[in-house]
Amino acid sequence: MFGGQVIPPSNSPHLRKSDKAEGHVEMEGLLHSAELNDLKITSLPINTAAIMPSPILLWRFKVLLFFLWGFICCKVGWDSVMRMSVNLRDLFLYEAFLYYNPLLLVTMMVWLWGVNLWVFAQSTISYAKIFDLDQNHLTHREIWKAATWMTIIVPTSMTAYLYLYSHGEVSLAASQPVLLYCAVTLVLIFPFDIFYLSSRYYLLRTLWRIVFPLQAITFADFFVADILTSMSKVFSDVERSVCRMVHRQVATIAWFEADSVCGSHSIGIPVALVLPYIFRLFQCLRQYKDTKEKTTLLNALKYSTAVPVIFLSALKYHVLLDRWTSFYRPLWLLSGVINSLYSFYWDVTRDWDLSSFSRIFKSNKPSLCSHLLYGRQWVLFWVVGSNFILRLAWTYKLSAHLRHNYLTVFTITALEMFRRFQWVFFRVENEWNKMSSKPNLQVSEISSEEDKLLAPNDHNI
Repeated sequence: MFGGQVIPPSNSPHLRKSDKAEGHVEMEGLLHSAELNDLKITSLPINTAAIMPSPILLWRFKVLLFFLWGFICCKVGWDSVMRMSVNLRDLFLYEAFLYYNPLLLVTMMVWLWGVNLWVFAQSTISYAKIFDLDQNHLTHREIWKAATWMTIIVPTSMTAYLYLYSHGEVSLAASQPVLLYCAVTLVLIFPFDIFYLSSRYYLLRTLWRIVFPLQAITFADFFVADILTSMSKVFSDVERSVCRMVHRQVATIAWFEADSVCGSHSIGIPVALVLPYIFRLFQCLRQYKDTKEKTTLLNALKYSTAVPVIFLSALKYHVLLDRWTSFYRPLWLLSGVINSLYSFYWDVTRDWDLSSFSRIFKSNKPSLCSHLLYGRQWVLFWVVGSNFILRLAWTYKLSAHLRHNYLTVFTITALEMFRRFQWVFFRVENEWNKMSSKPNLQVSEISSEEDKLLAPNDHNI
């Protein structure tokens, strides 16, 4: 009636035998196709899971790509340097190294901080409580992920700088460090909820409290400030790099002149070196104002001993050479020895607790790290001995007149960061011991959540 096809029922007597057979075949075909569809649907997750690679295989593939990328960067960088004349090669490397070695050292420190967090997570010490962190703080895996990207981006930019400069693209080469420094700054201050906004805000807030100690000093404040003192050479190189970028001296040799605003005579170099110690000095004075403890004044004196080391070294560029050699150089050596020995004494007697040494390596579960480090006497001798040697070498990196030996200074700065990496373990351990010994500290604050749930409740009825 409406133009549609009328299909009689299959058992209609008006259908011929052949029509019934055809209808039966069609029904069997529909049922068979429906069964095939069901089989495809049910087998789809199994096939998809079979196609996905295992996590171990995927990790190995990423490691392979990482090493392949590293080889390409080294090969391109080496070929680019070899294209340059012998007279300009060393000067060119010195300039390129200046722009990129601060970020390489920061990347190294991020990797080491991830190792610190990994050990903290395995131990019985609650580092989140010590630093007053919320439950959304970054874990060691996230720290290592950020360090991996830094390890990729910084050498890639350096390789591009070397390649472009050696092939005559000077303007493009000069833009590489500028773009990298701008990108790092934008990532730090980006106000939107990406790139770990809460952690970036925590870091920026801590840095603000370090620069302006207008409030009571927390453990995180002076802990980060102590780490910044080990990175004073990084701040000095950042100051020189930014100075050249602002005055458009990147990929030129104008900065090499003695009277250049970014040259060796610049007062900004010793100022950038001394700033972390000044910040830490003001923190100690603030602590004395709040607590009236005389040990904070002795700690302030320790940081003040770094000031003569830095400025006596900088005087080499502002006095006659004979005057420097006969008078200022012996004073510089004496101030360096005093600073190193005082700092070493403070590490061993104040920052560390040798009575319960290496407790931080006591793991919740049996592990190779805990077996090798926890309760081992060699750890004590290694840490104290290496700390003493590296404290003495520390004077070298604070000396502005030795900065042209850039590879030596880079190595000593990296070793100083490794010394600070060791220092972190035992400084955090000492702080946890102090917190545990407080009479008002509740046992429930030390035990984990599982211990609190499983602990028996004794009630007198």
